[in-house]
Amino acid sequence: MSNLYSETIPVRKGEELDKKRLQKFLNDHVPEAPEGTLEIEQFGAGHSNLTYLLKIDDWEAVLRRPPLGPVAPKAHDMQREYTILKNLHPVYPAAPKPYIFSDDTSVVGSPFFIMERRKGIFLDTEFPTQIDYTRELGEKISSLMVDQLVELHEVDYTKTGLVHLAKPDGFLERQVFGWIKRYERAKTDEVAYVEELTSYLEKNIPTSPQPTVIHYDYKLNNALFSEDFSQMTGLFDWEMTTVGDPLADVGAAMSYWIQADDPMMLKTGLGKPPVTIKDGFYTRDQFMEEYAKRSRRDLENIDFYLTFAYFKLAVICQQIYYRYKQGQTQDQRFAHFNEFVKNLVYYAWQTVHKS
Repeated sequence: MSNLYSETIPVRKGEELDKKRLQKFLNDHVPEAPEGTLEIEQFGAGHSNLTYLLKIDDWEAVLRRPPLGPVAPKAHDMQREYTILKNLHPVYPAAPKPYIFSDDTSVVGSPFFIMERRKGIFLDTEFPTQIDYTRELGEKISSLMVDQLVELHEVDYTKTGLVHLAKPDGFLERQVFGWIKRYERAKTDEVAYVEELTSYLEKNIPTSPQPTVIHYDYKLNNALFSEDFSQMTGLFDWEMTTVGDPLADVGAAMSYWIQADDPMMLKTGLGKPPVTIKDGFYTRDQFMEEYAKRSRRDLENIDFYLTFAYFKLAVICQQIYYRYKQGQTQDQRFAHFNEFVKNLVYYAWQTVHKS
C-alpha cells in the first residue's frame, strides 16, 4: 500500500532471490543489463507485492513479484501489470518503462517483471530534511497531483493495447459486487455495520460517465517528484489499473488523501499521518473541485464513490489481515489490521449519513 521505490533495505529473511539464476536470466533476456556482478536490495515499504532493486555497476532496475504464499484470485497479476505499463509508458510519461515479463517460476519462484528504475523525491509521512516546507509548496504538490490524474484520464485507451483489457460496460456494478465478495472470502471477525454498508452500496450504484484509463491506487506515496516539484518523475503500483469509471479513481484517491481535521483513526491507521495534513495541501473538497474544473466532469454523485472507496480500502486491509491470520505472512505490521478494518467500515458507514 505504501510506495516501494524510495528507501531500500537488505532483503528480508525468507524473501531472498536466487542471485545466480537471476543474473543468468538478465544476461540472457534483458539487453539493457550490462555484464557484471548483480547486487539485490529490497524496497522496504509496501504491504503487498515484493519489490527489489537490481544493481549491476551503475545500471539499476526494479523487479516486481507477488507476495509469498497463496494470493487472492486475480490479485498480483504480474503479466497484466507489465502489459499496462508497456501500453501506457509511451503515452503517459510518469509510467515507468517495463523491460520484460517472465512466467518462468524457476527464476524467482513466481511470475515477475522487470522495469526501469525511476528516481525522485518520495513523500509519505514527512518531507526530506533538505526541503523547507511552505504552504505554497503544499498547494503546488496538490495541484500537480490533480493535473496528473486528469492527464491519465485523458489518455485515449482505444489507441493503445489497453483496448483489449477493457470491459468498461457494467464496470461499477462488477466492482461493487466483486469487492463485497472479496470481503466475504477474507472475512475473519464479525464487523459492525458491514451488512448495512454493503446493502447501501448494492442499491445505490450511479450511472458512470464515459470510461477512461484509471490507476485505481492513485496516492501521494505511489509517486516520485522532481527536486523543484514541477513534475512527477514516476507513478507506480499499476496492478489495479483498468479501463473504467474515472470517478471511481477519484474516490479511491480521496480515500488515501488525509486532511488535518480527519478522525485520528484515519490519520494514524497505517502509522504516522501523511504530509497532506500540513497547511497548504488541498482538502479533499478542494482536490475534487479542482479535478471537476480541469477535467470538466460532473462530480454530483461523488459521495457514493467516496463511501465505496473506504469500503474497498477496508477490504484490502482485510485481505492482508486474513493472510496474516492464516500464517501466510509473519509481518508484525499486519497484526492489528483487523482493528483498522472495523474503523474503516464504521467510517464508510458514517459517510453514507453525511451525504
